[in-house]
Amino acid sequence: MSQKSFLTVQNVSHVFGDKQKVLTNLSFSLPAGGFTALVGPSGVGKSTLVRLLAGLLRPSSGQIQYANQLNGQPPSIGLMFQKDNLMPWRTAYENVRLPLEVKGASLAESDTAVQDMLNLVGLTGNEQSYPAQLSGGMAQRVALARALVHRPALLLLDEPFGALDALTRERMGQELLRIWAALPITVFMVTHSIAEAVLLADEVVVMGGQPATITERIEIALPRPRTIEMQGSKQFQNCSGAVRQAIEKIQTGA
Repeated sequence: MSQKSFLTVQNVSHVFGDKQKVLTNLSFSLPAGGFTALVGPSGVGKSTLVRLLAGLLRPSSGQIQYANQLNGQPPSIGLMFQKDNLMPWRTAYENVRLPLEVKGASLAESDTAVQDMLNLVGLTGNEQSYPAQLSGGMAQRVALARALVHRPALLLLDEPFGALDALTRERMGQELLRIWAALPITVFMVTHSIAEAVLLADEVVVMGGQPATITERIEIALPRPRTIEMQGSKQFQNCSGAVRQAIEKIQTGA
C-alpha cells in the first residue's frame, strides 16, 4: 500500500504476569487515512493489541511508533468497544460531550462539536434521549459519536457491532464507512466477521498462534464506495476465501 504510515508496530510482545505470553514479535504498520481490520480466533489477544495501540497497556518489549508525534506523545485516539458503556443518567448529548468535558472545554465550546457529531451519526432529534430509550444500534451510534467528538486521528474499534442483530450490524457498517469518508481519520477495527472485515477494510490483518503473532496480511482490492450488494461478487468471495483460509491455517496448525 502506498500511503504514508500512520503508525508502526515493531517486534511487539506482551506478557501478563510473569508467564502468560499473549503476543509475540508483532510487526505491521497502518497507513494514514486507511481502514484496517484485524481478525483471528477467539482469545488470541486481539483486544490486548487494541489496548496496546490505545496506550492503555505498555508492551513488554518492542515499540509502537506514531508518525508526527509531538513531544513524544501519540496523536489523539478514539476508542469504541462492543458494549456501548454509556452512562445511563446522561442523555445522548451529555454522553457525547463527556470527552470534551474531560479536556476542560466549556459548554459553549463543545456545543457545536457535539451537535455536529450527533448529526453526522444520524441522531438528529435524539439529543435528549437517555440510553434506556435508545435501540442497540442507536446506542452504538452515540458511542461512536463520543469516540469521534474530539476529532481523533486514530479510531480503534474492538468488535463495535458484535452485539447487534445482523441487519443492524450491516447498517452500522455502512454508516461507519460513510463517517470514515467524511473525516480525516485512520481506522483499526477488530471483528470476528470475515464478511464485515472484507466489506469495510482496505487490508485484513490475520493474527493467530499461542502466543499470537501476525500470520498474514491480505489486501482487499474492492472498489469504493463499498455496498452490501458487493458481497455477491466473485471478487468479494475470493477475498473472503483468502481470509477464511488464513484463519483455518491457524486453527489446523497447517
